[in-house]
Amino acid sequence: MLFFKLSAFYFFYFAAVGVYIIFLPKVLHDLGYSAVDIGIIFALAPLMRFLTPFLFLKHIKLDQKVFKSALILSIICSSTFYLTIENFYAFMINNAILGASLSLILPYLEVTAIKILGKERYGKSRLYGSIGFTVIALLLGQFLSNPFIALHYYLAVNILTVIFALLLLKYDDVSHDESVTNEPFSFFKFWPFWISLFFMQLSFGGFYNFFTIYETDHGISLEMTSYLWSFGVICEIILLYFQAPLLKRNLLNIIRFSVAITVIRWFLLFAYPDNLTLTFITQSIHAFSFGLYHSAVIIYLYTLYENKKLAQQFMYGVAYGLGGFIGALVAGWLYGDNLFIYMAVFSLCSLIFLYNKRLPIRT
Repeated sequence: MLFFKLSAFYFFYFAAVGVYIIFLPKVLHDLGYSAVDIGIIFALAPLMRFLTPFLFLKHIKLDQKVFKSALILSIICSSTFYLTIENFYAFMINNAILGASLSLILPYLEVTAIKILGKERYGKSRLYGSIGFTVIALLLGQFLSNPFIALHYYLAVNILTVIFALLLLKYDDVSHDESVTNEPFSFFKFWPFWISLFFMQLSFGGFYNFFTIYETDHGISLEMTSYLWSFGVICEIILLYFQAPLLKRNLLNIIRFSVAITVIRWFLLFAYPDNLTLTFITQSIHAFSFGLYHSAVIIYLYTLYENKKLAQQFMYGVAYGLGGFIGALVAGWLYGDNLFIYMAVFSLCSLIFLYNKRLPIRT
């Protein structure tokens, strides 16, 4: 029953992510927002994801009360989209608050998932998030006849996310006094790892924001590019299902391998942007550079810090927050034929920091 509830949570959480990042930009464009306005609004969520964890270093404790508050706040923000979406400043504030609430939900439950499911079953549950993302992308694309349909879908899947998150609370037996430990949380003890996380997500800025434009600029049709996106997610789902034996090995080496193959991935996209066969191969690497990498990082951090929930918060904040925010900006500045050679350099920087002697071996 726990496996079902956790899988359902992942499914609906990432279905909501799919609505937000795939369809909401189009909704705003249809309502008359400029490209600059849209860019500002979508930079807020990763920025809040980065800033929010700092509140929990000394001032707030991520316990069940705060977690429930974040869930309720996410529904309130989803509901007020209807009222604020036609006003840039009101919608901007709405998104900032939503970003702060969402920055607490996934890190909290990731700790419960790893503790109870373990390495063996975590990936098999997490893969339902990828399925949810794919399903909503295919489904909503068929029915988005007016802007507010996307808001209906977002509110619905967010409510379902909250329902299953609340059902999971009874399985949460992780101490809520983690902030009071013998070893205070510190970036500096394992600083090379945090820098590596940042550079890895920085390298994804070109992919997440410009892959479609990059490929179509090099003669690949929009329809075929959509197949490339879907193929990458399918490969990710397959690896998540079968990754358990790999995660029993040296976690640091698994992370190094995932980053190293990502360097190759970006270089191939730079060197052969119009070669469809090689582009499909680069998309198959997504299974390692996102699926396996993410799982290994989550579990590795779980072994490094006593304050496990705060560690997960900062992982999402530093990597997907700050790295995603700056990655999007940098990719925009660097866009052109050489975009992915820069992305390869960023991921190579990530790999170099992983060989620092400060980082302990974990299995």
